[in-house]
Amino acid sequence: MFVIDDAIAAVSTLADSAIKRIWPDATEIEKAKLAQLSQDLQNEFNLIMGQLEINKIEATSSSVFVAGWRPAVGWVCGASLAYAGLIEPFSRFIAVVLAGYTGPFPTIDTDLTLQILGGLLGLAGLRTFDKLKDTAR
Repeated sequence: MFVIDDAIAAVSTLADSAIKRIWPDATEIEKAKLAQLSQDLQNEFNLIMGQLEINKIEATSSSVFVAGWRPAVGWVCGASLAYAGLIEPFSRFIAVVLAGYTGPFPTIDTDLTLQILGGLLGLAGLRTFDKLKDTAR
């Protein structure tokens, strides 16, 4: 049998859910945002840890094409910076002074090489920090 108490409970439940949809509780919203942020950070952490594990496996490989690509990138970046910072300016100076050459010299755009080399040196700096703190294994 349908009782007035059941009708009142149903209406109050409906009203409560409507009020929560129109005016949500700020603490619940903040809790949901915090939970989402926590999940995003955990996902990012898992991604980084997975990449570190791949890096360890690559570094222990005996193949020069697997373990040697980082040193190769470092040498290429170092060579391009040596050309841009030392070889090209000295060559231009010598060509102008000795031969009177005033034409253009080939140049290398070092923006990309500096970014890559900075990343490689940053990782090398962290490795040095590990060694200084005796946490290197």
